Amino acid sequence: MEKQNSRYRWVVFATVLFAYFLIVSQRTAPGLITDQLMIDFKVTASTIGLLTSVQFLAYSSLQVPIGLLSDRYGPNLFLIVGALLNGIGTVMYSLAPNEYFLLFSRLLVGIGDATIWVNLVLILSQWFKVKEFISLLGFAGMSGSLGFLMATFPFSAWIDLTGWRMAFLTTGILLCLCGFILYYVLVKKPKQLFKQEEKKKAAREKPESTIVLLRRLVTDRQAWATFLCHFGLVGTYVGFIGSWAVPYGINMYDMTRSEASQLIMIGLVGAIIGAPVSTWLSNRLGTIKLPYVIVHFIILISWITLFLFAGKPPFYLLIILFLLIGFGNGASALTFATVRQSFPMRVVGVVSGFANTGGFLSAVLLPSIFGKILDHFPGALGYQYGLLIPLIFSLLGCMGGLLIKGQQTEVSTGLHA
Repeated sequence: MEKQNSRYRWVVFATVLFAYFLIVSQRTAPGLITDQLMIDFKVTASTIGLLTSVQFLAYSSLQVPIGLLSDRYGPNLFLIVGALLNGIGTVMYSLAPNEYFLLFSRLLVGIGDATIWVNLVLILSQWFKVKEFISLLGFAGMSGSLGFLMATFPFSAWIDLTGWRMAFLTTGILLCLCGFILYYVLVKKPKQLFKQEEKKKAAREKPESTIVLLRRLVTDRQAWATFLCHFGLVGTYVGFIGSWAVPYGINMYDMTRSEASQLIMIGLVGAIIGAPVSTWLSNRLGTIKLPYVIVHFIILISWITLFLFAGKPPFYLLIILFLLIGFGNGASALTFATVRQSFPMRVVGVVSGFANTGGFLSAVLLPSIFGKILDHFPGALGYQYGLLIPLIFSLLGCMGGLLIKGQQTEVSTGLHA
């Protein structure tokens, strides 16, 4: 029995997606208790900012190294360790007596989080055929968006009911248990069911030198195409909607904070829809490039529209634009479908990590640059000029989409098979 034809692959799929859902929910959940942390620990806003920065700095800096290690030693170990680190870090966060424990716990969470997506892509690549993989990647993206949704009203209600320490403690314990379940599902049980395939692992070719592999990576057109695609879609969504949507709604539309937070929900709805729809459409058309390029151009047009309306389009149009931008973030799952289709399995991890770094780099740069523009041009003018940043970033994403080599292209150089 082969892994890609077994019923057991669906157990793997469900378990890995549940772990991803839980882990993603903890990326932004601490933002719900910012005010409480400042009161409980008597810390400043800059300390709170440092807690967020250290988590995402660990995440971004480890993407390529994790990809390299996962390609060389397999994804199972790193996914299991990542879930356990997330769990331990979250438990420590719930029990922290001071800000130093808070900082160390978020560092652990960031390190654990860095292992998840790259290894999820690799595990699904191993257990599913290419056509199945593309469709299921959409559901994986949707589970991540649901994780972000979990970290809004549901988790906030849980904190109100039990207090923030109990909510984070329970989640941390669940994540630790998830690590043990992943070990059973990914390691122990497959050794019993697929003995022949386990024996074949010893016959794998010797891995390339890391230096040679990295040199090829940074000179490969398809790798840069995926980097730019993720840079244009993920960063503009996370960097603007995730960081600036609420103050944007308050300042431009005179919304209350509660009303402005609904803009984030609109983007999330778009993201939840975008992942499965875009991958289904790609499978239906038999190509990744065409629907992906169309998505990139729609997102570019959305940012141009926002800019041309001086940052204040009619409200019904704003809702449509936020839905579309969220849809584009969900469609970014096609970045990794491109990686899986374009590269041999021995380098899928490192290329996925490289592409994921593009999205995160954009998400880090955009809020900072946007904030500096607001400092120089306060009020509505600042938001109008600030919208040039996601517009430029999404233009780079369009370039990435156009650079993708089509499905029929045969490549015999660089990283490609």
